[in-house]
Amino acid sequence: MNANHFDADLWARLIAGMGVVEGGHVLTHDFYSYTPVHTWIDHEWGAGVIFYLCLKFFGPYGLIMLQALLIFGIFFMISKVVKLKCEKPYNILFYVFALAAAIPLLNIPVRCHLFSFLFFTIFIYILEKVRLGNKKLLILIPFITLFWGNIHGGVASGVGLLLMYALGEALNKKTFKEYIFTFIASSLMLFINPWGIDYIIFLFKANTMARPYIVEWYGIFSRLFLYKYLMLKAFMLFALIVEFTVLFKKSNLSIKYLYNNVDKTKFILLFSTLYLSIIHLKLVPLFIISACCFVYDDFMKLLNSAKIPDYVEKTVYIAIFSIVFISFFAKDYSLPVNFQKYPVKEVEFIRINNLSGNILTNFGFGSYVAYKLYPQNKIYMDGRYEEVYYDYMVPMLKEFFLDTNPNYLLNNFKPDIMIIEKSYPIHNKLLKSTNWINAYSGEFFTVFISKNIKNINRKFTEPSGDMDYYKNNLFATDINFKLLYNKSHE
Repeated sequence: MNANHFDADLWARLIAGMGVVEGGHVLTHDFYSYTPVHTWIDHEWGAGVIFYLCLKFFGPYGLIMLQALLIFGIFFMISKVVKLKCEKPYNILFYVFALAAAIPLLNIPVRCHLFSFLFFTIFIYILEKVRLGNKKLLILIPFITLFWGNIHGGVASGVGLLLMYALGEALNKKTFKEYIFTFIASSLMLFINPWGIDYIIFLFKANTMARPYIVEWYGIFSRLFLYKYLMLKAFMLFALIVEFTVLFKKSNLSIKYLYNNVDKTKFILLFSTLYLSIIHLKLVPLFIISACCFVYDDFMKLLNSAKIPDYVEKTVYIAIFSIVFISFFAKDYSLPVNFQKYPVKEVEFIRINNLSGNILTNFGFGSYVAYKLYPQNKIYMDGRYEEVYYDYMVPMLKEFFLDTNPNYLLNNFKPDIMIIEKSYPIHNKLLKSTNWINAYSGEFFTVFISKNIKNINRKFTEPSGDMDYYKNNLFATDINFKLLYNKSHE
């Protein structure tokens, strides 16, 4: 696990899972923010339960193992799909290329999206088996949808997949009504959740809303990512070249022949997921999965026609295994503590000095701060974004950090404590302010405390510099759902 990568929402997922396991119910209302919130429609509540149970029974490394199992499951199911189409489904070169393209998006401590990517692959396998004649398997899909819908909101991709197959098979002039019926049955299953119809409304909103402040929803060719994810872009180009080469060979320069003989379902799925991947970095794995399932067979046909000598293929395999072997032992599989990416010491400083009050941080750190400091402190907001908070809160936060209109936030939701990255314009302004005390300054973050807080002890205790201390206490929290439950019934 690379400590330079981290899912900022993991802590909120653990809190949600803890609420179900320890508190006995799904959390539908936020309790650790000091700002206005609406009903918490947690489309990832089931994933949170699984995360928390892994942490509770297997410790922090249980989360790493869960991540490994989910990624293995995805590629295992891909190989099962490929085996339906190809006699030699285990050309490692192709899978290594696909994994190398996807790994920058998957090499993050376990995220809820992995469940959706796995279920998406399972759906493709079932639907491909159905296309081969085993239509009885369609009965499984509504029940998987019920489970998937309560694990992660990415279930929308599975329901959409049914429509793609219905359209594709209709264009292929084959029976397609069973896909429509399955789509209807699966859609009805989505209503079975802790929020009922409100969950369906939320899913529609979440899948259609703009997210201009969330970088993983940017396009892969946006200015931010134009020169990044080059392996991913190379894999996309490779998949397109393979398919267009095969199409060109089949077409005999006849568009009519090509249209009549091409598998429309395959290309609807490939180009739909390609489009989604181009406009949203977060959805790129959907294309990689689809390409692995449907491009592999054509890749093998081209590879076999090229008549590459066996020794060349064996040399490539030896090189790949050598690189993987060396990388495995060279990599530090440690818990994800990164003082540059996360305000670890700054949070510890607040905790050990018992600095109570409302905390303002960048929203990516919010759930970590809440997980570590509640009930001593509440936060402005975290990465739950549309799940809990109102639309105006992120723009207000942006204006504060960029120092374009900081007083608007301070006048409406004034915090008692702030953890500010030194790279933001507002940081230097706060250093000069007479209203804020620079209580602790780390290498990348500074803790500011309002001078209006009474009885502030100005002789603060410094946080520990022992890395092992932070690793051993990374998942420690004072959140107690039994206590919260008792307070709510007093």
